[in-house]
Amino acid sequence: MKEKIYTIPVNDAFNQPDGCALCGLEQALNQQLLDYYLGPSLMEPDVRQTTNAKGFCREHLNQLYNREINRLGLGLMLHTHMADLVDRLEPEMKGSIPAARSGLFNGRKKDYRDMLNLAAEQIERRINSCVICDRMDATMDRYLDVIFYEYCADPAFKSRFENVGGFCLPHVALLLRGAARYLNQNQASVFVADLTEIQSKSLKELRDDVEWFTLKFDYRNHDKSWKNSKDALPRSIRGLRGGQKPE
Repeated sequence: MKEKIYTIPVNDAFNQPDGCALCGLEQALNQQLLDYYLGPSLMEPDVRQTTNAKGFCREHLNQLYNREINRLGLGLMLHTHMADLVDRLEPEMKGSIPAARSGLFNGRKKDYRDMLNLAAEQIERRINSCVICDRMDATMDRYLDVIFYEYCADPAFKSRFENVGGFCLPHVALLLRGAARYLNQNQASVFVADLTEIQSKSLKELRDDVEWFTLKFDYRNHDKSWKNSKDALPRSIRGLRGGQKPE
């Protein structure tokens, strides 16, 4: 069996009755990492070295700020990250545009576009890096390993997998890529058949719930039951794009 540190969250996620199990894993992991980087670890030199170099994406910066805890710690992390950015970015830009103030745009220099694009790419590499995203990706990959191991080795887990309510489309794609990576052809054939049945049922139910939601606006259906359609729109959005239900 895989390490318990990875099997426990996977089994907990697949024991939940509603929603995409992989979304549940991602959300729990995301909260743990937000707590980690706002906790005592932010004063550890190796952690600060990583956050200085990689920083955080826009989404995770907003989440760190909106937690409204340890604003001092967040400020300290941002200060040293920005100090690192100041130290590195100016030399990088000057290296890409050595003549920025001395005639870069004078005359007809055909390579100025390449030089500007290179400078933009260097900035984009920095703003697209995120220490939380990197750790999320690495841990979700371990979770996938556990999912496919238990699917093949543990009949009880396979039964739980077969009875989930469906997955969001981004995680269906992730599962298909995982099957290509972790399963042999026979195993993949069985897995994809199960996944297809699960997903077809889930999407048809969502389709029907959304349809009934719209039909309830017809006065002729005013007194009829909403059935399972009251939250059909947020469930559908989550099913199409993943993540938490829209507020």
